Amino acid sequence: MYRRVLLKLSGEALGENGKLFDHVQIDRVAEVVAGLSREGLQIGIVMGAGNIWRGRQGPAANMGAVTADHMGMLGTMINSLCMQDALERQGADTRVQTAVEMTRFAEPYTHRRATRHLDKGRVVLFACGTGNPFFSTDTAAALRAVEIGADAILLAKNVDGVYDADPSVCPGAKLLKDVSYQDALLRGLRVMDASALTICNENRVPAIRVFGLDDPKNIARVIHGDDMGTLVHP
Repeated sequence: MYRRVLLKLSGEALGENGKLFDHVQIDRVAEVVAGLSREGLQIGIVMGAGNIWRGRQGPAANMGAVTADHMGMLGTMINSLCMQDALERQGADTRVQTAVEMTRFAEPYTHRRATRHLDKGRVVLFACGTGNPFFSTDTAAALRAVEIGADAILLAKNVDGVYDADPSVCPGAKLLKDVSYQDALLRGLRVMDASALTICNENRVPAIRVFGLDDPKNIARVIHGDDMGTLVHP
């Protein structure tokens, strides 16, 4: 079993039919995460914002890039506060840390404070990505994982792993069970964005496990050794 993990939660996987919040699903995720925390697992969480805002896609395609990315950062804060509330209703001790200072809602991110919270058994939610435009929450997850010394990044998504092609476009796409960082970068596989994968590769993050969040208990199954989805590694 891992000692400390960085869990990246897809915003779309927590939304209801791709829109806003599915509170039943959010509560199910919180129940699993709180249970793992009680078992002694140290958990940091980076929330996506796809249920609220998709950056510069769709109607926002003509927006200024910096403004659009700032709106995405705010979306991750909304999702982090929502998940914090759900976790605390399950009895978990939590903190939200933000890369963009907004002290009414969360404490500013610092590496030392984050690791102290984790050592004390608190679930730490990292909001607002890296705090910079042009970097995704994938990159934030990779960066925070390196900073806190995570044993693994768990990518809980609305797809059940990494495929050799887009399964929504290519019905014959094959699930890949084991991929190296280098191979993922060379083949352009949709694990994380290239910046995030490069951070993981250069800093030898021990593993990324990509799996589906259709059943939130998958988080616990992966923690306890299930090899579902795709393992990505140095």
